[in-house]
Amino acid sequence: MSGVTEGGCLCGAVRYRLAEPPKTYGACHCGMCRKFSGGIELGVEVPPGGIVWEKDETLKVYQSSEWAERGFCSKCGSSLFWRLTAEGPMQGLLSLSAGSLDSLDGMEFTTEVYIDHKPDSHAFAGERKRMTEADVMAMVGAAN
Repeated sequence: MSGVTEGGCLCGAVRYRLAEPPKTYGACHCGMCRKFSGGIELGVEVPPGGIVWEKDETLKVYQSSEWAERGFCSKCGSSLFWRLTAEGPMQGLLSLSAGSLDSLDGMEFTTEVYIDHKPDSHAFAGERKRMTEADVMAMVGAAN
């Protein structure tokens, strides 16, 4: 189970441990996630205080919008997270790049966001919660 609570970047310069093993992950189709990750961003929701950075000397943060920032390794370029910076009840929420986990074993794919920005050629099998950009903005209390 440790692989589900541990992870890091491609080169290993950034490593982390999660307080709780995640049970689910989701996909984001927004343009920023596509550019940041090079495709569909798969993310794991981590509450504030739910992650400990064990190695973080090369961890850098980029303010990607008025309401969020993104973290990456400055050595290998791995995208690691986006974090909500907007004031409100969800401030500090972190969406960890699921691919940075050492393992996704036992996790369930439950949500797709920015579904109204999904390229026509992308389609995941199965049923899950799907949210538009407006749905997400209303949920986090951020302006478009």
